[in-house]
Amino acid sequence: MRAVALYKYLPSDHPEALVDVELPAPTPGPGDLLVRVHAVSVNPVDTKVRAPKEKVETEPRVLGWDAAGVVEAVGSDVKRFRPGDEVYYAGSIARPGTNSELHVVDARIVGRKPRSLSFAQAAALPLTAITAWELLFERLGVSREKGGPKDAVLIVGGAGGVGSLATQLARQLTNLTVIATASRPETVAWCTAQGAHHVVDHRQPLAKQVLALVPEGVRYVLALTATEQHFPQLVEAMTPFGQLGIIDDPQSPLDVSAMKRKSLALHWELMFTRSLFNADPLSQQRLLDAVADLVDAGTVKTTMAQDFGPIIAANLRRAHAAVETGRTVGKIVLSGFP
Repeated sequence: MRAVALYKYLPSDHPEALVDVELPAPTPGPGDLLVRVHAVSVNPVDTKVRAPKEKVETEPRVLGWDAAGVVEAVGSDVKRFRPGDEVYYAGSIARPGTNSELHVVDARIVGRKPRSLSFAQAAALPLTAITAWELLFERLGVSREKGGPKDAVLIVGGAGGVGSLATQLARQLTNLTVIATASRPETVAWCTAQGAHHVVDHRQPLAKQVLALVPEGVRYVLALTATEQHFPQLVEAMTPFGQLGIIDDPQSPLDVSAMKRKSLALHWELMFTRSLFNADPLSQQRLLDAVADLVDAGTVKTTMAQDFGPIIAANLRRAHAAVETGRTVGKIVLSGFP
């Protein structure tokens, strides 16, 4: 089968950072699906794993943690799926990635593809939808009751993949006032289109802008990017007993003692935790099915912004380079093999 892999961990503009390879077709285990991949998307985790380091792989390593495709075969223990089913999922960081014609995945973390979306449009969603949903509703405990208290949520990096889904979910499924951050006209417009009630500029101090909109402060914060840079402002902008969720990798220590005065809570979210520790992975299938239902009902929409063409090394290197700028809007997808 055709695939895109790496042997060395190199800058994205190096011609050997990602290379086209031919690999043996994988065989699904008892609880697995074998999926023919039709489309993938690129996430920051792809670029972080590929980032330059001294390590050299003796066998080609395939990256990629989003896919939409068609079930080719099922393991002996799989009851729900059958060959021909259209699916989407985010895979496991502990197994080979999705940038290949055929991919093996634990059936418990696979959802049905939204019927109203193309494979490319669907591939944009899984990893970011799982992250946004788990962060909002599981880590931070946001209520999905529309008639609840009129609290507010601040989403830092609202135009990114997770921010886009978090904005849609918060606006459509909760009673929260949704405040997103963006700094360019095109990202402000994108955040507004996703459903943000307000957009503030993260290049300027955030607390003053947020407190002008909600003087009592925000109860929930989704810190999705540059958390170490914004952390003091986030604490200042929060209401007492607020909930702060983080998904990025701060490059310097956070002074969490600053949270004590307001009795704030800090939560980490990594959507791979469930598959890494076999911690109720089936919940992610239920989550993806719920998102598919929301998409097909017109409540949630795809965040695909660009299709970079077929799944080949040159296009994936270009996608990695774009994601590394930190300036992409929505999601970049690749679809089909040449």
